Amino acid sequence: MKELSGKTILITGALGTLGRAQAERLARAGAALILLDRPGAEAGEGFAARVAAAHGVNAIYVGEDLNDLASAEKRAATLSREHGGIDILINNAALIINRPFEEFSLQEYEDQVRVNSSAAFALARALAPGMKQKRYGKIVNFCSLTLNGRWDGYVPYVASKGAMLGLTKALARELGVHGVRVNAVSPGAVVSEAEERVFVDRLQLYNDWIVENQSLKARIQPSDVADLVHFLVSPASDMISGQNIAIDGGW
Repeated sequence: MKELSGKTILITGALGTLGRAQAERLARAGAALILLDRPGAEAGEGFAARVAAAHGVNAIYVGEDLNDLASAEKRAATLSREHGGIDILINNAALIINRPFEEFSLQEYEDQVRVNSSAAFALARALAPGMKQKRYGKIVNFCSLTLNGRWDGYVPYVASKGAMLGLTKALARELGVHGVRVNAVSPGAVVSEAEERVFVDRLQLYNDWIVENQSLKARIQPSDVADLVHFLVSPASDMISGQNIAIDGGW
């Protein structure tokens, strides 16, 4: 079923594990995709071309560094004008580093907050006028299981995701009158390239710890998260807004 035909979706962090899974799932539902990630044209353009060919949709790659908030906001506004408005924004991009909080510099803290939450504000501000004009729009923000406080070594990341949760609640209230729905998803420990990078020296111990703490004794896959995002951007969720939905295997 192509329930997203005629919708244009902007996904940030689109070349990461979760971003790629979402792109494939939403393209299968018929959406046109704008795949935004850090500059790296060859990889981005290649992935966009593969998604477009596989699912018969329009898909383009846009290289943009979310550290530059002003540039990202300007680019998003331009994309909205060029595409007749962007219907759905998925703020998936994130920086994550694991170490004791005293070892983070102020700059590293600010970088994670900027990319992980401030960029979502900038992009929402750029795209909201088009959504208001259509009286339709959906924004999905990525929060995190780490907000439950049971994780060490992620102070900047958790702080940024707390800001994202507040942003979700506030935007849902302010934009709801214009027909715009804003929700968040909080994934648990998803099998990804990021966890392989962060836990490279203790990956099996980490995997065992995750399974032990989950109610469901299987690892969460990127496709599981993509299915939840698909639900939140589909008509089936039209009366849901301001929510933070966990997909954590029953932590």
